[in-house]
Amino acid sequence: TLEEKYSLLNKQLAALIEGEDNLIAILSNTSALLNVFLKEINWVGFYLLENNMLVLGPFQGLPACIRIPIGRGVCGTAARNKETIIVEDVEKFPGHIACDAASRSEIVIPLFQSGELIGVLDIDSPNVNRFSEAEAKHLQNFVNILGIHLSTIQKKK
Repeated sequence: TLEEKYSLLNKQLAALIEGEDNLIAILSNTSALLNVFLKEINWVGFYLLENNMLVLGPFQGLPACIRIPIGRGVCGTAARNKETIIVEDVEKFPGHIACDAASRSEIVIPLFQSGELIGVLDIDSPNVNRFSEAEAKHLQNFVNILGIHLSTIQKKK
């Protein structure tokens, strides 16, 4: 079931990042873990908030847009609204920023550290309507686990 798969993924994430406090190392391994776990995707990675701009962070996939203004495209809109966005067909999303022409659907999940938005997780698929509401809930939970770990290490520094 989806629950069992994501339960295993969450355990793998916890084991992978346990004891680590370097943001880039954590996000690099997290994007690699998701790249192996998720089927039918062509890009997965993070954009990190810097001076009211989303800047490309660790990812797996083809080279991507480096800077995305808050409010632009799917990533910028998710960051501005601080909520997950599922786009069934990117060609129908107003202002979609096409970094990879093969991408047809997308999910973007805000990443919070100690209650503050620090970036977004962006996942693209070459298939239309790849991301379900049920999977979105599991991915949000996954990102929350990551955010809790980042909040914990922030307090220690």
